[in-house]
Amino acid sequence: MATAPDAGQLMSMLMKIINAKKTIEVGVFTGYSLLLTALSLPHDGKIVAIDVDREAYEMGLPIIKKAGVQHKIDFIESQALPVLDHLLEHGNEGAFDFAFVDADKVNYKNYHERLMKLVKVGGIIVYDNTLWQGTVAMTEDQLSGQDSFWKDSTDALVELNKLLAADNRVEISQAPLGDGITICWRVR
Repeated sequence: MATAPDAGQLMSMLMKIINAKKTIEVGVFTGYSLLLTALSLPHDGKIVAIDVDREAYEMGLPIIKKAGVQHKIDFIESQALPVLDHLLEHGNEGAFDFAFVDADKVNYKNYHERLMKLVKVGGIIVYDNTLWQGTVAMTEDQLSGQDSFWKDSTDALVELNKLLAADNRVEISQAPLGDGITICWRVR
């Protein structure tokens, strides 16, 4: 349950290409992608890191501290939507260069609308797990045996993929790295 190393390397390069300084991470878990982000940002870079599970984040915190990048991270233990709404309500439209989303799949669409306001034109939003072990390409018959978590997540990711493909505010690339990442470059 961590970002695939090849996806992490690509995200690190993307952050460096756009000279990202201020980022959002929705879903932190033990902090592997958070560490990659912190290492990719300049010394004065900042990350708003949101996750409901502080205990999982604290498992990876010793590595983050050892890397000397803890000062870049503002960890917020919370559901993401209220935090994103709070950021919007407090004048942060267009304030972020990069966002990475790897959290509850059923809210990806809701995150997208908020992140499109928070991430500046020219910034990048990356969604993890957009291929969802291939289930996004399966028929209803093939999906019939899934439990409700997998079915709901699959449905949400299919809906997200359609939304992103039709969203003229972004140019997208879906890369088959790990469980699939979709890179959205905000162009309007």
